[in-house]
Amino acid sequence: MKRGFILLAGLMAATAVLAGPRVELVTNMGTLEVELNDTAAPATVANFLRYVDDGSYDGSIFHRLIPGFVVQGGGFDTDYKNLPTYSPVVNESNNGLDNQTGTIAMARTQDPNSATRQFYINLNDNQSLNGGRKVGYTVFGKVTAGDEVLAKMAKVDTGMNMQLRARDVPEQDIVLQQVRRLNNSQASH
Repeated sequence: MKRGFILLAGLMAATAVLAGPRVELVTNMGTLEVELNDTAAPATVANFLRYVDDGSYDGSIFHRLIPGFVVQGGGFDTDYKNLPTYSPVVNESNNGLDNQTGTIAMARTQDPNSATRQFYINLNDNQSLNGGRKVGYTVFGKVTAGDEVLAKMAKVDTGMNMQLRARDVPEQDIVLQQVRRLNNSQASH
């Protein structure tokens, strides 16, 4: 019996060590926490954390919202001006992670290796984004706290934004007020 408890405790400790970096996204609608999978998507996670660590996600917005699909942000300030980017990251979509409800993934153009700073959170299971025969969109983590915040975001009305020449733009700003890494003692469990 004692041996079973020791084995279980050892497995729990190993699992805790394997948990990826955690990031807090404080928005004007509430706070989300995401756990990043740096094992499945090491280049993508390193890229995302570069923007987190330099503070350049702070004050950016979620500029695209399609209820039942995705909420996308990180690339524009509240005046809809493009934010500076680092070099694009290599596509890691064949990493075994799917675009499922609550996962975070990189936005990109038609070029599979064009992702820079924009990311999205899946509001539904989006198999079409996994790629199938084509190269998909790289999933690199999942929301671990704040599902109610995503639900609140999904209810925001959207419309056409002539400045962006884009549809599906939230009519109420959804602002990323602060984005920061969490240490294990700060993360929700």
